[in-house]
This record gives sequence, structure tokens and C-alpha cells, in this order.
Amino acid sequence: MRRKKLLLSIILLASCFFIAITLIVFIPLKLAIVFQPFHSYAKLAYIPLKGESEFQIKYTHSIHLTDVVESYKITTSQQIQQYELMYEDFSIGMPSNAEVGETFEQQNGKYYIKNMKRVFPYFYLRIGQVRANHRVIFQSNEYPLSRAIKPGTSVKVEVRKITFFQQWKGVNILESL
Repeated sequence: MRRKKLLLSIILLASCFFIAITLIVFIPLKLAIVFQPFHSYAKLAYIPLKGESEFQIKYTHSIHLTDVVESYKITTSQQIQQYELMYEDFSIGMPSNAEVGETFEQQNGKYYIKNMKRVFPYFYLRIGQVRANHRVIFQSNEYPLSRAIKPGTSVKVEVRKITFFQQWKGVNILESL
């Protein structure tokens, strides 16, 4: 009888331990900017957040071959707000003026659209294969996305919590230099 109670206690303790480990590994806890590839076999890439709320996407425009910088901040509801756009040429694909409520400025040969309030739950990005050289700027450091994500890959960019397992299987962009 005593042996059965001991065995039952060990099984119960082991079950609780297994459930606790499973919850820790598979419950989303870590807030991150996530670059989720459309292909299920490709690893997600992420930037872990610890209170930071701004990042930028920088790329070389395919036609006029100058840099474009899109500036974003993370809202309190974990959405993405584009607040600024900087570019150097009015060529094809670039805006010629600001929308209502936004401001258009020219400084040092560059054009800025500021005061943007464009909010998205997510947006899509295709990592350039030839000229674009997409980079993410985070905490004043520039990280080439092609080091973490295969060029030509389409990704969904969003802010969300990820699991320990996703962190372990994915690529931390801040560690990909």
C-alpha cells in the first residue's frame, strides 16, 4: 500500500513537472518584432523587445538606386505605426507629397514625410535578391536582413509574443551579425 502511494506521488510529480516544462516552452511569453516567412519550412526571424518601441526598415530603391528609410513605432496595442518616410529621389514608386495631416520636408537633399499615423497590425515585405539590401535599424544599429532571411523570401512583419521554442528554432536578428 505504501509503495503504491509512493509510486502514485512520483507519477503525479513527474506529470506536474512535464506539464510545467511544456507550458514554459510552448506558451508565448517574449514580445518581439517577428519576420515570419510564408513558407512553413523557413525559420522565423525576430528582434526581442525589452521596452523598445521604434525600428526602421532601410533599403535601396530598385530604380533610382538610393536609400529609402521607413520609420516605425510600436503602439501600446502592439500594432505597427509608420511615422516617417525618408527618400532621396522622386522617381517611380515614391510619393510626391504628404497625405492629409502629414508634413513634407526637404532637408540636405533628402525628402521626408513626417507626422505619419499609418497603423497596421502587420505588413508584408519581400527581402530583396538583387539591389534592395533590406536592413532593419534597431537601437541605432543596422542589421542586414539577408543574414537571417534568405533573399527573395516574403515575410509578414508583426509585433507579437513568441514561445521559447520559437526563439530556440528561429533566428535572433540581433545576433546575426
